[in-house]
Amino acid sequence: MSERAAALGAAPFAGARVKQINHRDLLLGAIFALIGAGFVIASRSLDLGTAQRMGPGLFPLLLASVLMLLGIAIAAQSFFTVEQPVGQVPWRGLVLILAAPVLFGITVRGLGLVGAVALAVATSTFASRRAGLMLGGLLTVGLTIFCVLVFSYGLGLPIPLRGPWLWF
Repeated sequence: MSERAAALGAAPFAGARVKQINHRDLLLGAIFALIGAGFVIASRSLDLGTAQRMGPGLFPLLLASVLMLLGIAIAAQSFFTVEQPVGQVPWRGLVLILAAPVLFGITVRGLGLVGAVALAVATSTFASRRAGLMLGGLLTVGLTIFCVLVFSYGLGLPIPLRGPWLWF
């Protein structure tokens, strides 16, 4: 690339050659793009509304479009990055992070908002091997208070704070 082209702001990948494809990033980008495309297609049946009165389909359409574009960008970048070994799968983190929202959904009626949020936060906190009891406790209390303030008092969601499974 000439000095003049560089001064004019030529594309950053101009003249770059693909040496090796990062298959992990390519697969991740394709998954993001496919999920985004699926939600874009699904959101077409919802009313988008107008610029002044947004309909229920506008926000999902925007989020799905951003996810799809992010996937395309990650997939494109995979042609210009070096492939890294995948390594070991962090099974503890994977299981606990996936279990947290499932536990919340299962227990929110029985424990109420406070108990279900506390259980979900505690479960996801210990997905990290670096989280100790002190950090886990502080995150659980802090995020539970935040969620109660936002969802119960701020948004006024009709979820009881304490459920029938709690006797206190």
